Amino acid sequence: MKKYMTYAVIAFFATIAISLAAPVKDALMAKEQAAWQAFKDQKADDFKKVVHTDFRGVYVEGISDMQKELDDMKKWDMKSFTISDYNIVPVGADTIMSTYKVVVEGTYDGKDASGTFNAGSVWKKEKGGWMAIFHTNIKQETATQ
Repeated sequence: MKKYMTYAVIAFFATIAISLAAPVKDALMAKEQAAWQAFKDQKADDFKKVVHTDFRGVYVEGISDMQKELDDMKKWDMKSFTISDYNIVPVGADTIMSTYKVVVEGTYDGKDASGTFNAGSVWKKEKGGWMAIFHTNIKQETATQ
């Protein structure tokens, strides 16, 4: 009987944890979407609402801070982006990692930069809101045989 009670309690708490995770995942995906939309639309002020001042990014082109990110924003002519396979992993009470795929259509510095990218971000809860503190993405390569 004790064993069944233990299983029931574990199942109860697991259900609560899962039900609480869904709203956080949805909220972070909306923030991720907002960051990409602001970047696409080249709206620096909107971008700064969801991306921390001390932001860092790691890309094939190099390491980026907020100023470089804003400078690179001007070099993009992004026509569209689509986020899929969005997942999160909590890392403490106020930090969450997200991973996803994003399909981008557009040019960077006049050259085609379209493709499917594997991406990841780190979000930190600060003053009641989630802010991106780190981001990386890398273009998927076609498998060669």
